[in-house]
Amino acid sequence: MNASEARDMTADELKDRLLQLKREQFNLRFQKASGQLEKTARIGEVRKDIARIKTILGEKNRAN
Repeated sequence: MNASEARDMTADELKDRLLQLKREQFNLRFQKASGQLEKTARIGEVRKDIARIKTILGEKNRAN
């Protein structure tokens, strides 16, 4: 997900996506700890997506 896609989403959609990403992050951490993680770069991608969504949510909240 890039920033322009996230800016087109509503606040509720962003919150839902944020929840999905946090679940995925938890699962990835669990896989890493148990040695089952294959795509290690995905952890960084998810972290950046979470930060991007939080930033855009903050912008939308300040705009209102």
